[in-house]
Amino acid sequence: MDKNFNQDKQHTLVAPVSISGTGLHTGINVDMTLKPANPGFGFQFQRVDLPDTPAIKADCDLVTDTSRGTTLEQGSVKVSTVEHVLAALVGKGVDNCLIEINGPEIPIMDGSSKPFVDIIETAGVLEQEAAKTWYTIDTNISFYDEKKNVEMTALPATNYEITTLIDFNSPVLGTQHAGLKSMKDFNTEISPCRTFCFLHELEMLLDNNLVKGGDINNAIVIVDKPVTEAEMSRLAKAFGRTKVEVKSEGYLNNLELRFPNEPARHKLLDVVGDLALIGYPIKAHIIANRPGHSSNVEFAKKIKQYIKKNKHTKGIPVYDPNQPPVYTLEQIEKTLPHRYPFLLVDKIIDLTDTQIVGIKNVTFNEFFFQGHFPGNPVMPGVLQVEALAQTGGILCINAMPGGQYDTYFIKIDNCKFKQKVVPGDTMILKMELIEPIRRGICVMRGSVYVGNKLCTEGEFTAQLVKRAE
Repeated sequence: MDKNFNQDKQHTLVAPVSISGTGLHTGINVDMTLKPANPGFGFQFQRVDLPDTPAIKADCDLVTDTSRGTTLEQGSVKVSTVEHVLAALVGKGVDNCLIEINGPEIPIMDGSSKPFVDIIETAGVLEQEAAKTWYTIDTNISFYDEKKNVEMTALPATNYEITTLIDFNSPVLGTQHAGLKSMKDFNTEISPCRTFCFLHELEMLLDNNLVKGGDINNAIVIVDKPVTEAEMSRLAKAFGRTKVEVKSEGYLNNLELRFPNEPARHKLLDVVGDLALIGYPIKAHIIANRPGHSSNVEFAKKIKQYIKKNKHTKGIPVYDPNQPPVYTLEQIEKTLPHRYPFLLVDKIIDLTDTQIVGIKNVTFNEFFFQGHFPGNPVMPGVLQVEALAQTGGILCINAMPGGQYDTYFIKIDNCKFKQKVVPGDTMILKMELIEPIRRGICVMRGSVYVGNKLCTEGEFTAQLVKRAE
């Protein structure tokens, strides 16, 4: 990150950029393209090799396997080994990116995040107009796995920093620790650090044909036991080499370490990538003692639950006119087909993959006040509902990968009008998904607030229809 990088704004890529490589576990050659995305889009993986090119959110609640990397799965879409590319995106300050892939696994490259950092730098990082909402914690959040003796803690802090400690009871590795005080140092200090495994783990994987894409150059192999000539010959054959050797320090094939504590730094890299699955940018000091993918993901879930719980206790959105909008009126017009006199949302002030908050300023000059209760102007309830519908339309359209869509409402349930809205009021329009979007159907809960008073609420069901190109 350069010194002019504004960490309080959202960022995406300037242009799409691609990379190809082999999946470590599947051995399948994969093409991956990182594409720019709208504010609030977050990170989503799209399997362009599958029918209907389904997408999956980078979300800790969608992790189904952590045995050899982190795997996301939902319905027909499954993507493995997502942590290194997510770490690169976070490390470069990218918030919104569509990751297109034509296979089941992110390419392993050299086992680090550096190749992904390099292509992100080639594409360029673009500051977006949208403000970035940081989530802070006001208490320690801890996770402890007694079986694996893993302990992870998030402490309140004014920025995002990470400390990792590893102890594998190995004479080769010993006890190591690594730290990252600022994400701006990720590129130089953490991203080049490669994944590692022990020889006995590698032998088990080879026995079960589980490292079809393995190469001596995409992992550090730690040898902490005597090795026979027969085993060395087998390893050489598995990796397509005439010969492999063990250094006196206990690393396979005369591999030069990039840092004396490269394994501890790689564990830190994995923490960055796995905690991206929280789905919210956080400010906290993470201390991870003997972390692994399963504990990282469980810890991510715990932090996510804390944020969601405390976010909802605040409940009512706060409107600060001094904050830049996530979507300006011009951007809203690019997303919605509505125009004067029927565009009923002025700006968007908050947008995630599941929630949106819009603003509508109500003035006495509104066209409908000429005929709706002259002398006693009250904003019609149906137009409050329409303002919510338009706000929800932006949420739904933003969640769809690629193409332009229109939103058609097919059902409104449990609609209640609790307070009247009059000229001079500022309507805060909040829409949140009740369930994930399936087959283009969105189910949302909507609320209209004026100040901290709830005026209108209801449940909305809409259908997304892709516009003809």
